Amino acid sequence: MTRLAAILTLVFTLGVIALTAQDASHRTTAASAPSPSAPVNLNTATAAQLDALPGIGKATAERIIEYRQKAGGFKKTEELMNVQGIGEKNFLKLKPLVTVAMPRGEKTTQQ
Repeated sequence: MTRLAAILTLVFTLGVIALTAQDASHRTTAASAPSPSAPVNLNTATAAQLDALPGIGKATAERIIEYRQKAGGFKKTEELMNVQGIGEKNFLKLKPLVTVAMPRGEKTTQQ
């Protein structure tokens, strides 16, 4: 009887270890999602490209596009903080990953 209990305990322990290792592997993969290789242009990026940025979900990506359309485009990256859901902390993470360039044929006005 004690052998049976020991075997069941061992099988249970090995199962828990396997599940824990699998869960840790999944979290590492999700946390290390690839970041864009080139900066994302806030004036031309699609919702999918914006959604791929860290801390930006589908809803925030849509708000970025809506802001871009209403404002006539981003003049500087700091304007990203004007979008609901993007504060200074999030902006500082995004700053090296985004750029602002007007689409061809449009000129940027200096302020």
